Amino acid sequence: MSHTLFISDLHLSADHAHSMAAFQRFIATLAPQACPEHSRRADALYILGDLFEYWAGDDDRHDPFHARVIGALQGLATHGTKLYLMHGNRDLLMGDALAQAAGATLLDDPTLLDLYGTPTLLSHGDTLCTDDVEYQQFRAQVHDAEFQKNFLAQPLAARKAYIAQLRQHSTAAKQGKDSAIMDVNDTAVAALLREHRYPRLIHGHTHRPKRHEHIVDGHICERWVLSDWDQPASALRCDARGCRVVSF
Repeated sequence: MSHTLFISDLHLSADHAHSMAAFQRFIATLAPQACPEHSRRADALYILGDLFEYWAGDDDRHDPFHARVIGALQGLATHGTKLYLMHGNRDLLMGDALAQAAGATLLDDPTLLDLYGTPTLLSHGDTLCTDDVEYQQFRAQVHDAEFQKNFLAQPLAARKAYIAQLRQHSTAAKQGKDSAIMDVNDTAVAALLREHRYPRLIHGHTHRPKRHEHIVDGHICERWVLSDWDQPASALRCDARGCRVVSF
Protein backbone atom coordinates (compact mmCIF):
# COMPACT_ATOMS: atom_id res chain seq x y z
CA MET A 1 0.00 0.00 0.00
CA SER A 2 1.18 3.53 -0.77
CA HIS A 3 2.53 5.18 2.36
CA THR A 4 4.62 8.07 3.61
CA LEU A 5 7.09 8.16 6.49
CA PHE A 6 7.85 10.95 8.96
CA ILE A 7 10.88 11.21 11.24
CA SER A 8 12.60 13.95 13.21
CA ASP A 9 15.17 14.68 15.90
CA LEU A 10 17.80 12.18 14.80
CA HIS A 11 20.58 14.53 15.98
CA LEU A 12 23.10 12.71 13.84
CA SER A 13 26.76 13.37 14.56
CA ALA A 14 30.02 11.45 14.63
CA ASP A 15 29.74 11.49 18.44
CA HIS A 16 26.36 9.69 18.47
CA ALA A 17 27.16 6.23 17.13
CA HIS A 18 23.84 4.73 18.29
CA SER A 19 21.78 7.27 16.35
CA MET A 20 23.83 6.76 13.21
CA ALA A 21 23.44 2.98 13.52
CA ALA A 22 19.66 3.42 13.81
CA PHE A 23 19.69 5.71 10.77
CA GLN A 24 21.60 3.12 8.75
CA ARG A 25 19.12 0.40 9.76
CA PHE A 26 16.27 2.68 8.79
CA ILE A 27 17.77 3.42 5.38
CA ALA A 28 18.36 -0.31 4.84
CA THR A 29 14.64 -1.03 5.31
CA LEU A 30 13.85 1.43 2.52
CA ALA A 31 16.64 0.47 0.14
CA PRO A 32 15.67 -1.18 -3.16
CA GLN A 33 17.46 -4.43 -2.30
CA ALA A 34 15.42 -4.69 0.91
CA CYS A 35 12.11 -4.23 -0.91
CA PRO A 36 12.51 -5.51 -4.47
CA GLU A 37 8.76 -5.62 -4.95
CA HIS A 38 8.44 -2.01 -3.74
CA SER A 39 5.92 -3.10 -1.10
CA ARG A 40 7.93 -1.52 1.71
CA ARG A 41 9.38 1.47 -0.08
CA ALA A 42 7.75 4.73 0.98
CA ASP A 43 6.32 7.19 -1.52
CA ALA A 44 8.02 9.94 0.45
CA LEU A 45 10.16 10.53 3.52
CA TYR A 46 9.68 13.74 5.50
CA ILE A 47 12.42 14.71 7.97
CA LEU A 48 10.87 17.34 10.23
CA GLY A 49 13.97 18.97 11.67
CA ASP A 50 17.12 18.15 13.59
CA LEU A 51 18.43 15.60 11.16
CA PHE A 52 21.86 16.70 12.38
CA GLU A 53 23.03 17.49 15.90
CA TYR A 54 24.12 20.80 14.45
CA TRP A 55 24.64 22.31 11.00
CA ALA A 56 27.16 25.12 10.66
CA GLY A 57 26.44 25.78 6.99
CA ASP A 58 26.26 23.98 3.67
CA ASP A 59 30.01 24.32 3.18
CA ASP A 60 30.31 21.61 5.86
CA ARG A 61 28.49 19.07 3.68
CA HIS A 62 31.83 17.61 2.51
CA ASP A 63 32.76 16.51 6.03
CA PRO A 64 33.13 12.69 5.81
CA PHE A 65 30.39 12.01 8.35
CA HIS A 66 27.97 14.47 6.77
CA ALA A 67 28.77 13.07 3.33
CA ARG A 68 27.74 9.57 4.52
CA VAL A 69 24.37 10.84 5.68
CA ILE A 70 23.80 12.88 2.53
CA GLY A 71 24.84 9.96 0.34
CA ALA A 72 22.38 7.64 2.06
CA LEU A 73 19.55 10.09 1.47
CA GLN A 74 20.58 10.63 -2.12
CA GLY A 75 20.45 6.88 -2.66
CA LEU A 76 16.82 6.81 -1.55
CA ALA A 77 15.94 9.74 -3.78
CA THR A 78 17.67 8.13 -6.76
CA HIS A 79 15.52 5.02 -6.35
CA GLY A 80 12.21 6.82 -6.22
CA THR A 81 11.51 7.94 -2.66
CA LYS A 82 10.70 11.64 -2.55
CA LEU A 83 12.63 13.40 0.22
CA TYR A 84 11.62 16.51 2.12
CA LEU A 85 13.66 18.39 4.73
CA MET A 86 12.40 20.86 7.30
CA HIS A 87 14.66 22.98 9.45
CA GLY A 88 14.92 22.20 13.13
CA ASN A 89 16.41 24.27 15.89
CA ARG A 90 19.75 22.41 15.54
CA ASP A 91 20.05 22.52 11.74
CA LEU A 92 18.28 25.75 10.83
CA LEU A 93 21.16 26.68 8.50
CA MET A 94 20.47 23.84 6.06
CA GLY A 95 20.33 25.39 2.62
CA ASP A 96 19.78 24.71 -1.05
CA ALA A 97 23.24 23.20 -1.59
CA LEU A 98 22.61 20.52 1.02
CA ALA A 99 19.11 19.83 -0.27
CA GLN A 100 20.36 19.46 -3.82
CA ALA A 101 23.17 17.12 -2.75
CA ALA A 102 20.68 14.91 -0.87
CA GLY A 103 18.08 14.98 -3.64
CA ALA A 104 15.62 16.61 -1.23
CA THR A 105 13.22 19.54 -1.17
CA LEU A 106 13.34 22.08 1.65
CA LEU A 107 10.00 22.81 3.32
CA ASP A 108 8.66 25.88 5.06
CA ASP A 109 7.58 25.54 8.69
CA PRO A 110 4.67 24.93 8.84
CA THR A 111 3.67 23.16 5.63
CA LEU A 112 0.14 21.97 4.88
CA LEU A 113 -0.39 19.04 2.53
CA ASP A 114 -3.11 16.67 1.43
CA LEU A 115 -1.96 13.32 2.76
CA TYR A 116 -4.03 10.56 1.17
CA GLY A 117 -7.12 12.74 1.47
CA THR A 118 -6.47 14.09 4.97
CA PRO A 119 -5.26 17.68 5.40
CA THR A 120 -2.03 17.34 7.38
CA LEU A 121 0.08 20.13 8.83
CA LEU A 122 3.81 19.56 9.31
CA SER A 123 6.05 21.48 11.71
CA HIS A 124 9.27 21.01 13.59
CA GLY A 125 7.30 22.00 16.68
CA ASP A 126 9.53 24.47 18.50
CA THR A 127 7.30 27.45 17.66
CA LEU A 128 4.59 25.81 19.76
CA CYS A 129 6.70 25.83 22.94
CA THR A 130 5.63 29.36 23.79
CA ASP A 131 5.96 28.95 27.57
CA ASP A 132 9.74 28.83 27.13
CA VAL A 133 10.14 32.58 26.69
CA GLU A 134 13.94 32.49 26.81
CA TYR A 135 14.08 29.96 23.98
CA GLN A 136 11.59 31.89 21.83
CA GLN A 137 13.70 35.04 22.18
CA PHE A 138 16.79 33.10 21.13
CA ARG A 139 14.88 31.51 18.23
CA ALA A 140 13.83 34.90 16.92
CA GLN A 141 17.46 36.06 17.00
CA VAL A 142 18.96 33.11 15.12
CA HIS A 143 16.17 33.09 12.52
CA ASP A 144 16.84 36.70 11.65
CA ALA A 145 18.11 36.89 8.06
CA GLU A 146 20.80 39.47 8.86
CA PHE A 147 22.07 37.39 11.79
CA GLN A 148 22.34 34.30 9.58
CA LYS A 149 24.10 36.25 6.82
CA ASN A 150 26.71 37.59 9.24
CA PHE A 151 27.15 34.22 10.90
CA LEU A 152 27.67 32.36 7.61
CA ALA A 153 30.26 34.96 6.58
CA GLN A 154 32.55 33.72 9.36
CA PRO A 155 35.06 30.89 8.79
CA LEU A 156 33.62 27.39 9.25
CA ALA A 157 35.89 26.65 12.24
CA ALA A 158 34.70 29.79 14.02
CA ARG A 159 31.07 28.87 13.39
CA LYS A 160 31.59 25.39 14.81
CA ALA A 161 33.28 26.78 17.92
CA TYR A 162 30.38 29.19 18.48
CA ILE A 163 27.83 26.40 18.06
CA ALA A 164 29.73 24.25 20.56
CA GLN A 165 29.42 27.06 23.10
CA LEU A 166 25.70 27.37 22.40
CA ARG A 167 25.20 23.66 22.92
CA GLN A 168 26.93 23.80 26.30
CA HIS A 169 24.79 26.77 27.32
CA SER A 170 21.63 25.02 26.14
CA THR A 171 22.40 21.87 28.11
CA ALA A 172 23.01 23.88 31.27
CA ALA A 173 19.88 25.99 30.74
CA LYS A 174 17.64 22.94 30.32
CA GLN A 175 18.75 21.54 33.66
CA GLY A 176 17.37 24.61 35.38
CA LYS A 177 14.01 24.63 33.59
CA ASP A 178 10.74 23.03 34.53
CA SER A 179 10.23 20.32 31.91
CA ALA A 180 6.64 21.45 31.41
CA ILE A 181 7.65 24.74 29.80
CA MET A 182 9.67 22.86 27.19
CA ASP A 183 6.54 21.11 25.93
CA VAL A 184 4.01 22.62 23.53
CA ASN A 185 1.45 25.11 24.76
CA ASP A 186 -2.11 23.90 24.16
CA THR A 187 -3.32 27.40 23.29
CA ALA A 188 -0.57 27.74 20.69
CA VAL A 189 -1.50 24.35 19.25
CA ALA A 190 -5.17 25.30 19.06
CA ALA A 191 -4.34 28.60 17.35
CA LEU A 192 -2.23 26.84 14.73
CA LEU A 193 -4.91 24.24 14.06
CA ARG A 194 -7.55 26.94 13.79
CA GLU A 195 -5.41 29.00 11.40
CA HIS A 196 -5.07 26.02 9.04
CA ARG A 197 -8.71 24.87 9.26
CA TYR A 198 -8.36 22.01 11.73
CA PRO A 199 -5.93 19.57 10.07
CA ARG A 200 -4.04 16.64 11.46
CA LEU A 201 -0.73 17.90 12.94
CA ILE A 202 2.62 16.08 12.86
CA HIS A 203 5.68 17.52 14.61
CA GLY A 204 8.81 16.70 16.56
CA HIS A 205 11.13 18.73 18.79
CA THR A 206 9.74 17.90 22.23
CA HIS A 207 11.06 14.31 22.36
CA ARG A 208 7.71 13.21 23.83
CA PRO A 209 6.30 10.80 21.24
CA LYS A 210 2.56 10.31 21.56
CA ARG A 211 -0.77 10.64 19.77
CA HIS A 212 -2.98 13.46 21.08
CA GLU A 213 -6.48 14.64 20.28
CA HIS A 214 -7.40 18.33 20.48
CA ILE A 215 -10.95 19.63 20.29
CA VAL A 216 -10.80 23.04 18.60
CA ASP A 217 -14.04 24.88 17.84
CA GLY A 218 -15.84 21.56 17.92
CA HIS A 219 -13.39 19.86 15.55
CA ILE A 220 -11.41 16.81 16.72
CA CYS A 221 -7.81 17.24 15.55
CA GLU A 222 -5.21 14.52 15.73
CA ARG A 223 -1.66 15.51 16.78
CA TRP A 224 1.26 13.12 16.41
CA VAL A 225 4.55 13.86 18.17
CA LEU A 226 7.51 12.12 16.57
CA SER A 227 10.15 10.25 18.53
CA ASP A 228 13.70 11.43 18.94
CA TRP A 229 16.34 8.81 18.22
CA ASP A 230 17.87 8.67 21.68
CA GLN A 231 14.82 6.55 22.42
CA PRO A 232 14.17 3.34 20.50
CA ALA A 233 14.11 4.72 16.96
CA SER A 234 10.77 4.85 15.21
CA ALA A 235 8.96 6.54 12.35
CA LEU A 236 5.37 7.54 11.75
CA ARG A 237 3.84 5.66 8.83
CA CYS A 238 0.78 7.25 7.23
CA ASP A 239 -1.43 5.90 4.47
CA ALA A 240 -5.06 6.18 3.38
CA ARG A 241 -6.16 4.32 6.53
CA GLY A 242 -4.39 6.63 8.97
CA CYS A 243 -1.11 6.81 10.86
CA ARG A 244 0.78 4.42 13.11
CA VAL A 245 4.20 4.24 14.72
CA VAL A 246 6.65 1.72 13.27
CA SER A 247 9.93 0.63 14.85
CA PHE A 248 12.92 -0.72 13.01
